[in-house]
Amino acid sequence: MNYTEAVEYIYRVPKFTTKNKLEHTMEFMRRLGHPERNRKIIHVAGTNGKGSVCAFLSSMLVQGGKRTGLFTSPHLVKINERFQINNVPVGDEEFLEAYQKVDTVIREMVTDGLPHPTYFELLFATAMVLFERENVEYVVLETGLGGRLDATNTVEKPLATVITSISLDHTEILGDTIGKIAFEKAGIIKPGVPVIYDGSVKEAEEVILKRAGELGSPAYALYPSMYKVLEKTDKSIDFSLNCKYYENVRVEVPYLADYQMMNSSLALLTLAVVDEKGEIPLKTRLAGIRDTRWEGRMETVLPGVVLDGAHNAAGIREFIRTVQQIEGSRRVVMLFSAVVEKNYEKMIATICRDTNLAEVVVTQIEGDRIVPAETLKEVFERYTAVPVTAVPDIREAFRLAREKKGDGILFCAGSLYLVGELKGILKEEQRSQTEGS
Repeated sequence: MNYTEAVEYIYRVPKFTTKNKLEHTMEFMRRLGHPERNRKIIHVAGTNGKGSVCAFLSSMLVQGGKRTGLFTSPHLVKINERFQINNVPVGDEEFLEAYQKVDTVIREMVTDGLPHPTYFELLFATAMVLFERENVEYVVLETGLGGRLDATNTVEKPLATVITSISLDHTEILGDTIGKIAFEKAGIIKPGVPVIYDGSVKEAEEVILKRAGELGSPAYALYPSMYKVLEKTDKSIDFSLNCKYYENVRVEVPYLADYQMMNSSLALLTLAVVDEKGEIPLKTRLAGIRDTRWEGRMETVLPGVVLDGAHNAAGIREFIRTVQQIEGSRRVVMLFSAVVEKNYEKMIATICRDTNLAEVVVTQIEGDRIVPAETLKEVFERYTAVPVTAVPDIREAFRLAREKKGDGILFCAGSLYLVGELKGILKEEQRSQTEGS
């Protein structure tokens, strides 16, 4: 089996398996020799922001000289992005070696009559094998969906658990209220292990504190009142952080979205809790935050071109807040696409109601989750009078949208899959420019 064959097999997995119980994942890990043990694991759950918090944590740990494994999802262009050592995606050979061990155990399990591991179980197992082989000291671990029943929740005693922003998403699986979803996320809290959480939503906080109390887990809240904007540019925010462990500390976060103040503050608070001896000094932590790179989350990829993976109600609300801060001084053009299972009409209606876009280009993501560009155009035209252009081909849509932005700003949003496609196009363009120079 080569790298390409391994990846193709992984992509086929969802077609012939269903979600397994945690006991199944635990047996999977047992047969692999428990590679998840003997690592300092920080386990992160939440509706929005968990990937960013993971990226901030990993960046600070690496800046502090700690060998760090980072497991996140989804990937944008290549599956290797999910597995990073010291913030660098693993190479094809390293991935393949780890996967081959996982594949051997899968075949043994199936032979013994056990269900085939799910797509996410398989990726989680591969990550843990990779991190064991690479002898990382710390692992920053992002949950997949939910928390309580997530494959990552087989980690028995993490160093800390983190719960980011909680809102209504995946309600058909996690529940239809903030309280129910918070219960699922709070499922990652372990006895006696500190939990650091976003305390913005009282209903979610009550659930988190109740669970922490039951398990004797120290709880540390972060509230919006604990940080204050000092200075903003198109690429970054400087803010003052005032909370336990940090007193009027000036933080520079390399993103233009306000919500990254909460995410970076959660990461800073988490590191303070787990690094009680102060092995990583404040100056190094702040440099780690400043130098964090998290692709596709309000990421400025070209002058005046921003990619954002906003794809649910809470993400779109934060996206809108960022656009509103800019649209008064700049012409704002949007490139939009969505996948079929998302409530894209509600997303579009909200964007049109709450922003003053100058123009919109819509495109489509090919595959079995496609929403045709013409369909998206029709929906936009129900809610806005600004020009809307449908361009099915993503590459051509991106070219046209950049042309239409002029000296304004282009936001590309609606789906992480769209962001992934655009990242691939940008890399091709950069490669062509390098070869042509």
